[in-house]
Amino acid sequence: MSFLYEKVLSKALYAMDPEKAHQVGLRGMGLLGAIAPLRSLMERSLLPTGAKPIQAFGLSFPNHVGLAAGFDKDGIGWRGAAALGFGHVEVGTVTRHAQAGNERPRVFRYPNLKAVVNSYGFPNAGAEALLQRLSKQPGRGQRVCPLGINIGKSKITPLEEAQEDYLYSFKLLAPLADYLVVNISSPNTPGLRALQDRAPLVQLLSTLSRENRQTVGGPVPLLLKVAPDLNPHQLEDILSVVSETGFAGIIATNTTITRPPGTEACVTKGGLSGQPLLERSLKVVRFLHQTSRGKIPIIGCGGITCAADAGRFMDEGACLVQVYSGLVFKGPSLATEISEGLAWRQRPWI
Repeated sequence: MSFLYEKVLSKALYAMDPEKAHQVGLRGMGLLGAIAPLRSLMERSLLPTGAKPIQAFGLSFPNHVGLAAGFDKDGIGWRGAAALGFGHVEVGTVTRHAQAGNERPRVFRYPNLKAVVNSYGFPNAGAEALLQRLSKQPGRGQRVCPLGINIGKSKITPLEEAQEDYLYSFKLLAPLADYLVVNISSPNTPGLRALQDRAPLVQLLSTLSRENRQTVGGPVPLLLKVAPDLNPHQLEDILSVVSETGFAGIIATNTTITRPPGTEACVTKGGLSGQPLLERSLKVVRFLHQTSRGKIPIIGCGGITCAADAGRFMDEGACLVQVYSGLVFKGPSLATEISEGLAWRQRPWI
């Protein structure tokens, strides 16, 4: 399937506007998820050979590979993604208020570099719309794999009111999530990354952690998604705050506002993802794991396009990995290929 995608299907998608191509892929996932016989067939045919369940955050994941937030912002295609062999799927980023996001064009592909730049700005239908959609679908304990929900700040919400904005979305959506992610690291919402500073971060995570104890159906694991552009002092602060507030773990990393060597052609504004992000994200995972002495679980994300890339994250201390841009260049069989590749590697984390 990978060969067919790279040699045939990808060419058709590359001929489209990148955002339109993304929507075609998402609608395909939605259709796959909606047709039960087709979904079951794909689940059986793409079940990774040799993959074993992984226990993390108090949850059981059927394999190491998840779909990162950003691909399915409104929960349209997550059931189809699960049928493609993913061991977990994360929907969002969703915000309290529905919003259109930034002006188009806002997605740019660089196939020769296996890189993507986006300045989406969290376009989504809002937390209440996601609540309505997920309420009609399988809930906790009824899914093929864990479903994560990623929440962010609405663009119209002033930074000083961010806590209330996150709290609103949290109260609505936490009961439907297997785990919930707080996104403070997108570069495409003005001022958002300021929430990574210690003082506002303590306030925000403490508030959500307290609210989580009252979540209907029981508390959910809370994760924090961080940027790849933080310095060691900032990362140490984040580890301290995550530990103090009882968060279950960290997702490292989001997209980068830098342009690593070799990406000079990526002059468009926005966050860069894909293969050029790999080394930077690995460096962050390595630092977080070593500094915390392995006490804080980490999901590695950034630049993964094959099993070898994923294995490097695992070797640096990640317990799970996520992909997104890799789907653009490798196609829908990527999760299965990575999972099978990891299953045959001889490492302590197998």
